[in-house]
Amino acid sequence: MGEETWRRAGWAGAAIGVLAAGAAAGVAVERLTVGRSVREKARLALDAEGPFGALRGAPGWAVAEDSTRLYYEVDEVEGDAPAPRRRRLFGRKAPAPVTVVFSHGYCLGQDSWHFQRAALRGLVRAVYWDQRSHGRSGRGVEQAGPDGAPVSIGRLGDDLKAVIDTAAPEGPLVLVGHSMGGMTMMALAGRHPELVRERVVGAAFVGTSAGRLDEISYGLPMAGVNAVRRVLPGVLRALGSRAELVERGRRATADLFAGLIKKYSFSSKDVDPSVVRFAERMIESTPIDVVAEFYPAFVEHDETASLAAFRELPVLALAGDRDLVTPSSHTEALADLLPDAELVIVPDAGHLVMLEHPEAVTDRLADLLGRVGAVPLGEGPAGG
Repeated sequence: MGEETWRRAGWAGAAIGVLAAGAAAGVAVERLTVGRSVREKARLALDAEGPFGALRGAPGWAVAEDSTRLYYEVDEVEGDAPAPRRRRLFGRKAPAPVTVVFSHGYCLGQDSWHFQRAALRGLVRAVYWDQRSHGRSGRGVEQAGPDGAPVSIGRLGDDLKAVIDTAAPEGPLVLVGHSMGGMTMMALAGRHPELVRERVVGAAFVGTSAGRLDEISYGLPMAGVNAVRRVLPGVLRALGSRAELVERGRRATADLFAGLIKKYSFSSKDVDPSVVRFAERMIESTPIDVVAEFYPAFVEHDETASLAAFRELPVLALAGDRDLVTPSSHTEALADLLPDAELVIVPDAGHLVMLEHPEAVTDRLADLLGRVGAVPLGEGPAGG
């Protein structure tokens, strides 16, 4: 990498540092009173004891159009679980059950749905999958090598179709997506409208956006954010080419990194530390070159027109009222385009609302599943 590129990376890094300083100041003050070794021991203890991410289902693999291997798991309905009443004509095969397909967000994985999965387990057929280059899925084939192409949200929509074709080839579907996962659902509708028209019976958009992401300030001065945004794609590409060096730097600044994750993921002051650490682990596991591959997709994202495919469906549009990543105003704009949408803004909640306030998310999701016949009304999960 040339000297000029590194110089730009240095300036961008400095700008990012200045912008993050306000966010990090409170983190630093809070942590001055606790020794680094104590914090490290606490993280290790939470890693060893935390039950989060331990739920597993029947594994499977779907293959994307570019041959990327996409990992998914299926939770089936248990034999004694109540089933919704379905009409069946004499001599006809029983209808396929409703399948709920969960799509996760940027730098996360299928385990980000831990609480909802625990509550719905055995009650409904559910598919959880890892987006390309995330979790247990393979690295994107199109993105491999020095000439690899950035990811597009459209490609993620095609990936979701590949997972559905393999894991839920028949029967009605409910689509649930958080952040990038909600964008993936929109792209699926835009590129494969017949699938949504013929099979999707409900949808839940959690903390996501249909576009205009360039208007988000992340709680920082907008002028500075715009300056960083102009150079950030090139900087990320440069850093991605030195992934090992960057990962060492991330480990060396683990305290500050953890504080920023908490600020941009949660809002509640009393959020469970083990939940915070669980989120840290998922985000930390995303390599810097994957971060770089996905970033341009958000700059270009505009799936407003694709939402038309969901207009006649029961829809849940839910967000945290203090989401700094995809502000609740974006969810409100999404709901305005969908006349049958239930809009829910969760108080004192950040971007990872399904981990921070799992009961609220699970309750509204269970209500949606009852409305579309995936579970009998009044027979939803006992809790998140």
